[in-house]
Amino acid sequence: MSAPAPKPDTPQSSAQKPVPRAPEGDADPTPDLASYVARGEKPSMAEVIERLHARGVHTGLGAFSPPGTRPPLIGLAVPEDFELPKGYVRHHQATDDGQRIEAVLMFAPDFQLLNAAGQPVTMPKDRVVPPELAPPGLPIRRIVIPPPVDPARPGH
Repeated sequence: MSAPAPKPDTPQSSAQKPVPRAPEGDADPTPDLASYVARGEKPSMAEVIERLHARGVHTGLGAFSPPGTRPPLIGLAVPEDFELPKGYVRHHQATDDGQRIEAVLMFAPDFQLLNAAGQPVTMPKDRVVPPELAPPGLPIRRIVIPPPVDPARPGH
């Protein structure tokens, strides 16, 4: 007795497997978004950036990290009119949906803070200034991250 022959794929079994459509090509040798996203497809921005990175594209949209992969730095807010002493900088950030976040106080990359005895102070790895190392006169207040924009709201 021989084994039964395998059944060919039925329309029902092949309908269960979504077949991804290939991105469109055209005569333009410069790739654009249509080279990575098929017509009618609506990938998230994270998916688009991940596709670009997978193909070695790190310019344009590919220069960005996918949303949610680099959370904003949390620290002391720096008023725009506050004069910063040497070694301190304002770091400007934005949320994944493009909202500005008030500037956070950081140490400049090449700066080493010294204590009263002239000895180096251990610097935070992320260079965000903790309240105890804030410059004199800076109002101590943490930055506030705005809530995500509701995409259903008109105008967004």
